Formats: sequence, structure tokens, C-alpha cells
Amino acid sequence: MSLLLGAVADDYTGASDLAGTFAGAGLRVVQTIGVPPGDLALPEVDAVVVALKSRSVPAERAVALSRAADAWLRERGAPHVLFKVCSTFDSTDAGNIGPVTEALAARTGAVPLVCPAFPRNRRTVYRGHLFVGDDRLDESPLKDHPLNPMRDSSLVRTLARQSTRPVGLVALETVEAGVEAVLERLALLAEDGCGSAVIDAVLDRHLDVLGRAALAGPLSTGASGLGLGLARAVAGQGRAGPAEAPRPGRDAGTPGTLMLAGSCSAATLGQIDRAEASGVPVLHLDVAALLAGGGTAEALAWARQRLASGPALLATSRPPAEVAALQARFGAAAVSERLEQALAEIAAALADDGLSRLVVAGGETSGAVVDRLGFQAFALGPEIAPGVPLLEAVGARHAGLSLALKSGNFGGPDFFADAARA
Repeated sequence: MSLLLGAVADDYTGASDLAGTFAGAGLRVVQTIGVPPGDLALPEVDAVVVALKSRSVPAERAVALSRAADAWLRERGAPHVLFKVCSTFDSTDAGNIGPVTEALAARTGAVPLVCPAFPRNRRTVYRGHLFVGDDRLDESPLKDHPLNPMRDSSLVRTLARQSTRPVGLVALETVEAGVEAVLERLALLAEDGCGSAVIDAVLDRHLDVLGRAALAGPLSTGASGLGLGLARAVAGQGRAGPAEAPRPGRDAGTPGTLMLAGSCSAATLGQIDRAEASGVPVLHLDVAALLAGGGTAEALAWARQRLASGPALLATSRPPAEVAALQARFGAAAVSERLEQALAEIAAALADDGLSRLVVAGGETSGAVVDRLGFQAFALGPEIAPGVPLLEAVGARHAGLSLALKSGNFGGPDFFADAARA
């Protein structure tokens, strides 16, 4: 297997988003969970997305994990690796986007392009500032991530605070001038000592310029929009293989669809309300009981009863004010870890029962669930919503289980109903 394109993703839902983007552009792709073990048999593919849970860990740990994933991809022939981050650039001044980008770039000597823009999802970059729709990131509701709040829309400033070398800018007029103009600008920034370069993108066609320019080098950092540009560039070379028909999933043991919501984003909170209003059974877990170490047995009994005949949704999601109060009382890390692990415990118990369909909302929650269930890799199916593909487990654990991993901000109002139908 000689890969045409590789990617290292800093969370599991982002990896699924990117893998679906690659597949939609015509590439054969598999998403792995962590660096694959040597005995994991993968089909013939054009691209592999290595999913890590490195967005909110200490920077040194994120760098070590990312270097190992990058090395695995390079050993299998990947000429270009995308470090995939969130389209809202979720990070803190300590990292991890800057430290990982610098560590991976140090192996190549090149100045990587950095861009989280994805215009179809209303994420754009102009003059180095990240916009969500018509608002700068720091003026939008998405600024309030519970672990990595984003209070500065300037990606140049944000990345510079995380980096040891200067951060340059490739402005929109250079992007409009085409690939050669971008490459010339990168060469000048390299002469000036820059370690990376934020690049503007406001329209879908700009992603094609970014993808072709990035593919000329060994590394880039960005969200699935940049991944789309890279995949189009690779597919345009005519080297991607024919897509295979999807395989059937495993026979249903537990017939219903288990849906877990840990994200506290406005989008997910609205989707939970919509599902409940439409008649989907929803259990809002007792957060105080979970933080005290209990509450999962009752939730399991509730879910088993309802999954026998249809979907069931369990949620730890809370509005931002309630989250802030819990964090002030118990500590942000303790709250997040306990709630994620509680949902993971429930998912693991039901998977052992024979659960065949699983939907998880929230990047950190998805990471906890996937780790607990011991998945090794996923084959890609059709999209349920933009950026949320249907996945099928590949490998020794729970092979054939169908699932969807959703970033908190993704999906329309009826996402949970759409996912259950898919």
C-alpha cells in the first residue's frame, strides 16, 4: 500500500469529517483510531486519516502522538500529510496547534500553510481573521468552547502565541492570483524566518488553490475545507483507485439506535430539543449523580428498555451557564472527564449487548466512546449531514457496527432523526 495522501486529526469527530470529505472527492479512505497496530489488515486505499485524541492534552503529549502518526503515514508513502484541526481553531495559548505544526514541519524544513476555512460550513478566513458566518469568531457563539474557548479571531496572533517562530500571512489577493503566487509568497516568508503561514479563503474555489499549493509541499494544517482542496488536487492527478461498494453491517442484536450527546454547543442543544419534541425518548442524565460516581446503572436500564423498540437519546449536554457553574464547583477537567466516561461506560455495556447502531455528538465524548469500545478503524459510508459520514467498524472489536461521530456544531436541527434513519 502506497498512500497518495495522509492526515493526522486531533480528535475523532474531526477525523470522521475529514475522511468523509476525502471520500466525497473520490478517494478510497480509511479512518484509523490511533496509529494502527501492525496486524490490522487495511483494504487498498488512497488515503488514511489517523484519528488522535490530542486537542486538549498537554502539548508534549500531542506532539509525541502526532509525530508517531506522521511517521506511520510517511512510511507508507504519503507525500503530503494534513494536520487536521477544528474549523474554529479550538486551542489555547499553550497549544496544541502551534506546537504540533512546528514539530511536524521541523522534519520537512518547509513552511506549511495553515487554514481552517470551509466556506460551505460558513467558516472563512480574511486578512487572517476567522469568521463564523458574518461574525468574527470572537463575536460568535462558537467562542465558548468549554475546554478551549477562543477569544481572538486573529489566527496569526493565536498561532504566534503557540509558536516559537514567526507566523506569516498569505492574503486573499495572493490566493486570487493563483497557485504560483501563493508558492512565491511562501518562499518569501521562509526567507523571513516564518515557521508557518495563515492563508485566506472565503470562497469554495479558493480551496482548490490552497489544495494545489499545499500539495506542492509535505505538510499543511487546517480543517476539512483544506482537506477538500487537497483531495481534489490528488483526484485531479488521476491516480486514485476505483471506489468499492459498501459492505453490509452486522446483524442487529439490539434493534434500536443509541444516541449520546455530550456536546454543550448551541447546535447540539437545539438538536436535543428537536428530537425530544418529535417523540424520541430522551434522558437528561443527572450530572450531580454522575459526578458523585453513580447514575449509569439507571441510565443503562432506561436505555435497554427503549432500544428494544427504537431509538433512545441520552444527554449530559447543558447550557453554557450551567456548564460554567459545574466547572466552578468541581473543576473543568474533572467535569468533562467524568461525563465523557459515563457516556462511554453506557455505550460499552450496550455494545456488549449487541448494539448495532450508535450516534455520538461531541468531539471529546466521541473520543471517550471510541476508546472505550476499542475500535481500530472505520470504513466510510455516505454522509448523514455535511461533515458527518456513516462509519462501519473494521477490525477485531465490534466489526460491522454502524456509527456516526458528530462535532458539536455540525448537523441540522433534525440531525438525530436523520442519523437514526441512516
